Amino acid sequence: MWLNDLQKVFNKYIRLRDKGKPCISCGCTLTGKYDAGHFMSVGAYPNIRFNEDNVHGQCVACNQHRHGNTTEYSLSLPMRIGIERYERLLQIRNEPLKLTTGEIKEKINYYKLKIKEQL
Repeated sequence: MWLNDLQKVFNKYIRLRDKGKPCISCGCTLTGKYDAGHFMSVGAYPNIRFNEDNVHGQCVACNQHRHGNTTEYSLSLPMRIGIERYERLLQIRNEPLKLTTGEIKEKINYYKLKIKEQL
């Protein structure tokens, strides 16, 4: 339950953070509804599902209809976050992450504050 709440507030923050930027995969203008698309999927890499470098504004077509359009995503991501952060993301993708309920609640509050800053 708490993890779902965190995912919702995290995704909302990502969409606000990336408002006005192009889709991370195809470069189209993000207008109307768009997703917080994960570069490395939550299913394969649950430990980085809340890593801001792993999630970016992505059009619905790329995220949902092209299964994340990961080839184009992988080309754009180093340019968006820099090669050092990209390489770090690749390094930590298999490191385990266990969040307690308290840590999840802290992250929820953290992203709620970041959302307020964006508005």
